[in-house]
Amino acid sequence: MLCVIYTINANNPHTYNSNKPSSSPSSFCSVCGCCFFFFFFSFFSAANSLFGQCCCSELCLTHEDAMAFLFLHFQVVLLLLLSLGDAIGGEDEDRPCDSKLQLKPRPHSVSILEFGAVGDGKTLNTLAFQNAIFYLKSFADKGGAQLYVPPGRWLTGSFNLTSHLTLFLEKGAVILGSQDPSHWGILEPLPSYGRGIELPGGRYCSLINGYMLHDVVITGDNGTINGQGSVWWDWFNSHTLNHSRPHLVELVSSKDVVVSNLTFVNSPAYNIHPVYCSNVHIHNISVSAPPESPYTVGIVPDSSDNVCIQDCSIGMGYDAIVLKSGWDEYGIAYGRPTTNVHIRRVQLQSSSGSSLAFGSEMSGGISNVLVEQVHLYNSLSGIQFRTTKGRGGYIKDIVISDVKMENIDVAFGASGQFGSHADDNFDPNALPVLDHINLQDVIGTNITIAGKFSGIKESPFTSFCLSNISLSINSGSSTNSWVCSNVSGSSESVFPEPCSALKSSYSNSSSACFSIQTLNGIAVAL
Repeated sequence: MLCVIYTINANNPHTYNSNKPSSSPSSFCSVCGCCFFFFFFSFFSAANSLFGQCCCSELCLTHEDAMAFLFLHFQVVLLLLLSLGDAIGGEDEDRPCDSKLQLKPRPHSVSILEFGAVGDGKTLNTLAFQNAIFYLKSFADKGGAQLYVPPGRWLTGSFNLTSHLTLFLEKGAVILGSQDPSHWGILEPLPSYGRGIELPGGRYCSLINGYMLHDVVITGDNGTINGQGSVWWDWFNSHTLNHSRPHLVELVSSKDVVVSNLTFVNSPAYNIHPVYCSNVHIHNISVSAPPESPYTVGIVPDSSDNVCIQDCSIGMGYDAIVLKSGWDEYGIAYGRPTTNVHIRRVQLQSSSGSSLAFGSEMSGGISNVLVEQVHLYNSLSGIQFRTTKGRGGYIKDIVISDVKMENIDVAFGASGQFGSHADDNFDPNALPVLDHINLQDVIGTNITIAGKFSGIKESPFTSFCLSNISLSINSGSSTNSWVCSNVSGSSESVFPEPCSALKSSYSNSSSACFSIQTLNGIAVAL
């Protein structure tokens, strides 16, 4: 071991030099850096019980000298940690929801009325929206502009946004999606999916779209975007669609996106789908669809980074929030993960899916996700991790804490046999990795099954760490509270007792369990 020699003046312990110590042992001692870690960690556990002397190749410290030596190195380590924080991200790299969101007013504003729109719920206003946004595009280099939608029912087909634009829906304003599929247009498949999610080939254009945009705000005074999705649900159930269903809002390859202060209802499929995006902030929105609506989903961050979702209420037919990152060989080839996601203060409900889900399309990877202060209720599944052979990719470094569950069939789930494949060209040897998943501080009432964990034999799920979890299992449950296979992890203070694969204690599995600490927004496994 490399040993750095320091000398400490016993008469003045705050004076140091890096020369060899004096010949007088009563005045100086030599200390090698290999003892530093003992001193450092002893400081936190029992600083006053430091040993009287510690021996390296050249070392003789009194208690007083050891404390002085410790003081020096504590300062050095503190400086190193601060420097590391600056190197990783600096002050501008806070967790996504911790950054202060400042929406500057646009210097220019027009009303959709100025472009001939009629808010009677019958007149088709697609051309009015398209013309208004084309006009406002000219203000992009002049501070941007706002398109104001006053109270009324504004029927429209698909339209595209532009950069440096605010779409503002006044209270009482309702944008209605046309129920004529010819008003939606057809898009090529996303490259990380290779085809439509529901059908091969292209997909219907979403109601509100953006591609390669910067600085886009969709907000209002609790206005509403209504997809009128019932006809799409009927076509889906009857297998009469020619293309995959559209979403309400989809932004592709865009950055600095805000969606806030709105109500979304009855989407044909997804409500908000940021894909290949950066710096997405979604807050204070309400999203809903009827329980019987097939595979309707709330918010879907997809191969996107620096995403904040907070203060939202979401109740869907399928998943409320689900994180994705591409499908099989297409997602692997595209290689863009979903990472640095922060979700907090949300109320989530799912009728036939999961309140909060990861995957199963996760071939680009999902990592560095912090979920906190969430209420999950009246759902088939509370929290679910999904994947299968051929996906590749990973789901790792996830922390979910401060969770309240009510009336949930399966509180926690992880499946390695979930979902279908894009086509027959997937690689069956592309095995996904699930690792370092922390579930902590959870209280659940009226739960049927505490957990179902079914990993992959060739790639078991590892480092599932459960702590401070109390689930009240309902009296009608006749099955085991936990079902586990091909999974390993640790637990502490968990009721009911988990399966044996998850029962090793934190203290015995310190290398496997971890906790996420945030240093300027970057998750670090300890």
